[in-house]
Amino acid sequence: MVIVQPSFKPTQSIGEQRVIFRSLSWQAYQQILHAVGARRSARLIYDRGTLEITMPLEEHEFYSELIGRFIYFLVSELGQKIKSLGSTTLDREDLDRGAEPDKAYYIQTQSKVAGKKIDLNRDPPPDLVVEVDITHTDIDKLSLYAAIGISEFWRYQGQVWCIYQRDGDRYQEVETSPTFPFVPKAKLYEFLAEAEIDEIQAEQTLRQWARQQKQNTQSNITPNSPRE
Repeated sequence: MVIVQPSFKPTQSIGEQRVIFRSLSWQAYQQILHAVGARRSARLIYDRGTLEITMPLEEHEFYSELIGRFIYFLVSELGQKIKSLGSTTLDREDLDRGAEPDKAYYIQTQSKVAGKKIDLNRDPPPDLVVEVDITHTDIDKLSLYAAIGISEFWRYQGQVWCIYQRDGDRYQEVETSPTFPFVPKAKLYEFLAEAEIDEIQAEQTLRQWARQQKQNTQSNITPNSPRE
């Protein structure tokens, strides 16, 4: 394996530390992936020769964890099903791309992968992927996740929640999540702000709000008139 000197990106943010390797083959990426092992906090993302290793720090992990709970609480209150992958490696050798997102979920297609160990060569890709990118990343994650086939991609940059919906081989930024179309962006911001003070209270507030939204939706459904 050719040793490539990493380049460091100085930053004033404390969200992540990143190391970039360039001109790496797929085989070299796989060697590094296996060498670092699975029991680690660093996350690897590989895009056609460029490998970025991210070491998440406290701010990054706080937002990643709480956004994951935000999704889980909504799914729970809506009565949906979910399969969580966390930062499972999503490798596609045929695309020369691989990623370990902050969060990945099967929601709409959960029934297709329930009880299975995921193999992207035969199973569908996750429905929703979340990335927290407080510092600059050299990887074009929109292009990468669109190529892998992720239907919905969330990116949180420390202050702004961006939602992307896959349209063909690219993403279109949208204002509401296709998975949770009734949830305004303000709701995530409110949840994160409240969680900074009290995570349990933030959960209770969100669950109560979600239940009310579900009740409102059900009450607005007019039952079919009986046939004469």
